[in-house]
Amino acid sequence: MTVVRVVNPNTTASMTATISRAARAVALPGTVVEAVNPDTGPASIESHYDEALAVPGLLAEIARAGADGHVIACFGDPGLDAARELASGPVVGIAEAAMHAASLLGRGFSVVTTLARTEGRAWDLARAYGFGERCRGVHSCEIPVLALETDPGARAVITSVCRRALETDGSDAIVLGCAGMADLCGEISAAVGVPVVDGVAAATVLVESLVRLGLSTGKLGEFARPPVKPYAGILQPWALTGSSNCPDPPV
Repeated sequence: MTVVRVVNPNTTASMTATISRAARAVALPGTVVEAVNPDTGPASIESHYDEALAVPGLLAEIARAGADGHVIACFGDPGLDAARELASGPVVGIAEAAMHAASLLGRGFSVVTTLARTEGRAWDLARAYGFGERCRGVHSCEIPVLALETDPGARAVITSVCRRALETDGSDAIVLGCAGMADLCGEISAAVGVPVVDGVAAATVLVESLVRLGLSTGKLGEFARPPVKPYAGILQPWALTGSSNCPDPPV
C-alpha cells in the first residue's frame, strides 16, 4: 500500500476537500490519498507574503510520519525545496507536475491562473523548471482563490479565459494555475477542445510512480536533512532536532 499525503498549504478545509477528490479520482486502487491542510497559515495564498507565512504549517505536515510521498497542492509550489530536505520520500509540486505533463501534449501550453499579481510567479516557475519556451503565455481570470468556491460565474469566466489564451498563444494545452480549479478539467477541456491539465492529479500520479519505482530525492548534497541548530522567537517550535520529524507547530 502506498500513502500519498496531499498538502493544501492554506487553511481552507473546503478547498482541501476539492483537492482530495481530484487526487483520489486518479490514484491507483492500492494508493491511500491523505489530503490535509495545516492549522497555521493564511486562508488562501495570493501573494509572496501569504506564501512565506504558509510554509511553516506546510512543513509541519510534510514532516509528520506515515507518508511514502507528498504533493504540495498550491500552484506557487511553496516550500518545495525545504519539503524535499525534510521528507524521506518524493515531493512534487503541482505547478511542476502540470508543466511537465503539458509539455508532453504538444509544442506549447498556456497557464490560466487566478489573479494577475500571481502571473510573475507562474513565469518564474516555468523558467525554473525548464519550460520557459514551452510556456506560451500566462493569463489571469481576476477571480480570488476563495471565490472559486462561491462565485457562480467563476467556471464560465475561467473557460472564457482559457479559450482566449488558446487564441492568443497558439498553444496545444492549458495548465490550470490553482489547486482550487482541480475539479474543472473535464468541463473546460470539452468546451475548448484541447487537453486541460490539473496539477493536483498530475502530481498525485507522478508521486505514485516515483514511489513504485523506488525513487526519491537525492540526500547527499543540497537536499540532505537541514543541520540541527537553535531557532529564536516565534520560530523556535520549528527548530529541528536529531529525530526524523520536526515538532508540531504552536497552537
